[in-house]
Amino acid sequence: MVAFVILGEGENVQRYRCKEITTFGRDATNDVVLDSPHVSRRHAIVCRLQDGAYYLIDEGSANGSYLNATRVTLPTLLNDGDRITIGLSSLRFEHPSITQPVPEQPAAGHATVIIAERSVEVVKIAVLVADIRGFTVLSESMPVRPLTELMNQWFRAVTGCIKERGGIVDKFLGDCVYARWNADSNDARAVRQAMDAACELNKLSHKLNTLHPELPHPFGIGAGVNFGVAAIGTDQGHTAIGDTVNLTFRLEEQTRALGKDIVIADEAYRLLPESFWAGHEQHIKVKGKKKPVAVLGLSFAQAETWLQVDQQAKRA
Repeated sequence: MVAFVILGEGENVQRYRCKEITTFGRDATNDVVLDSPHVSRRHAIVCRLQDGAYYLIDEGSANGSYLNATRVTLPTLLNDGDRITIGLSSLRFEHPSITQPVPEQPAAGHATVIIAERSVEVVKIAVLVADIRGFTVLSESMPVRPLTELMNQWFRAVTGCIKERGGIVDKFLGDCVYARWNADSNDARAVRQAMDAACELNKLSHKLNTLHPELPHPFGIGAGVNFGVAAIGTDQGHTAIGDTVNLTFRLEEQTRALGKDIVIADEAYRLLPESFWAGHEQHIKVKGKKKPVAVLGLSFAQAETWLQVDQQAKRA
């Protein structure tokens, strides 16, 4: 659904339709020009992801961008009615939610009734969750402006990386990215794409270390990869939800405990050639699961090597 940013009130109101990238700043080349000394030439952007969600991103401005009176350092999800403050200008974000029909109440006398929403679609997906290692320490030890610049670069790089590999960035949750790939009858390919994206995000993190030598510690990530079914509902901004997604977040958390860069659930790694994972799997306890979960832990170097060998085998 189309979103707008509204500047001004009453007769002086100006309404701007949000594009994939909508820019805000003092320079005349911006989509929304705010001619004020309190506004940087390129101050902020509103970015639309593939699933239709919109995020506010500060461009490392001197005076910052504020969402509902809170300064934005990370890409932050926008909701209908949010207030964006840039310099002395106040803008309203308008993105009406899709109204869903209210399901009929079950008839009396039925002990158990399952109501299936028509707006929900169940699909098979590969899921990637990648999280920045040590972000709390990073955010506490860096000034706001360079931290914002760093996270803006990370956001742009991640979005491009996932999109180039046929995936969808479902959500940015603070310093964590959650992306998914629809299986489209090729389950193994979806898992490979997720793994390839994780490896590329690792390379991007190394590039950021080079661009930001002032970082208090190396910028790095951990990643969880999973495969299974999920429910996608239009009332949730096309977000995929379910046990498959929840487990992927838990897998990423386990990378620290296991000392691995990527942790892959058996639903995902069993779609790959057995020679890749046989004898290397292990069982771990995961919060929310009664039984231990079979996983495969890898370094980024191991994952890259396997992906290269697999690609060469396909060409032979």
